[in-house]
Amino acid sequence: MPYPSLAEAFELFRHRLPAQARLYVGGASGEPLGLARLFRAEPELTSGLTFFGAWVAGMNMTDWAGFHHEARAETIFLPAAQRPSFEAGRTRFLPLSYSQAWHWMAATPLDGAVILVSPPDQEGNVSLGVSPDFSPLMLARSGVPLLGIINPQMPAPPNSPKVPLSKFAQLAEDDHPILELAGGALPSAFRTIADNIAALVNEGDTLQFGVGNVQQAILSALQGRRGLHIYSGMVSDPVLGMLDADPTLRVDTGVATGTRALYDRMASETRVHFHPVSKTHFASALAAVPRLRAINSVIEVDLFGQANAEFINGRQVAGQGGLNDFLRGAALSEGGLAITALMATAKGGEISRIVPRLPPDAVTVMRTDMDAVITEYGTARLHGKSIDARAEALISIADPRHRAMLAEEWEAMRRRL
Repeated sequence: MPYPSLAEAFELFRHRLPAQARLYVGGASGEPLGLARLFRAEPELTSGLTFFGAWVAGMNMTDWAGFHHEARAETIFLPAAQRPSFEAGRTRFLPLSYSQAWHWMAATPLDGAVILVSPPDQEGNVSLGVSPDFSPLMLARSGVPLLGIINPQMPAPPNSPKVPLSKFAQLAEDDHPILELAGGALPSAFRTIADNIAALVNEGDTLQFGVGNVQQAILSALQGRRGLHIYSGMVSDPVLGMLDADPTLRVDTGVATGTRALYDRMASETRVHFHPVSKTHFASALAAVPRLRAINSVIEVDLFGQANAEFINGRQVAGQGGLNDFLRGAALSEGGLAITALMATAKGGEISRIVPRLPPDAVTVMRTDMDAVITEYGTARLHGKSIDARAEALISIADPRHRAMLAEEWEAMRRRL
């Protein structure tokens, strides 16, 4: 059956909402890019709306509060695109982990939700496609009108949640490419870091990895390995090589974000299972996954073992996402291991990313949650070590040009403790 255009459907949907309305909008590959195009053309449509969601830094490029001076947004990340409205006071940043965001979204006032879906099957069910993420939570909230945007370019993976069309108060069709994210060239240091990580991965392990360079590097380093399991909040194109190399590989994820090649494969790949955040990020779910290797990146680590994943020069550039969820989940997993990775320096070696001490407002990960820290210079295992042994281990994986400075700073700090 034909569906209304997005412009027509949103006008009808808007009449169902109060003048001042709170509206959930999906992120990652489930971001409704067609809605953003509509708002750019007709910014008045956003007046009085407060948008909220999990729009991932480095991936989602829409400033939902930026279309109109009477629009607002609430986010657990802070993508660069949202910086203007954040500085203008129209976007509120909430420092929540992914699991905490689920609980927040379950309780926060909600007047409507926009969900990107696949075309319906013969039974009249649409798929949440390659980005279930928080959408099952929105579907579970009672009395909330839902706008379903049917996109023929959203794949319907065999093992992704399906929803009857009757769940939606309004339907629209938008036949445009969904969000794509291509991998880039890796710094040479990341290949060495990936090799160091791969040395900690054994047959039978379950892998979780963050997005971006770490995922691209570690999956490249593990090409040809068999007997692994992937259990991650998000996967991207490099997972295709792992699927090709191991016919027994199972992948559990909340989101797939990448190129058209990834999406085309997901449309028929039976070994990939898509889940909501409650399954991919909750401590109870992660603790039940044996031998979980949680592999994530951070910006800085100090000599106490604390990590910063959100700030550069005091400026908020990201949110913590699932970082703490996964590190703590790996610690609870039988045989699990929490791994954080970073390049040892920035600005061509001028700045050490192993630092003496982080300022209190730049600590994303507590020292009690850190274990294996990896740079291109090696691996420091922190769990069970004294503060002096931790500092010594971390100095040993810093760039050699900065080790003397770090040792001197530690000695001075140690005298004051």
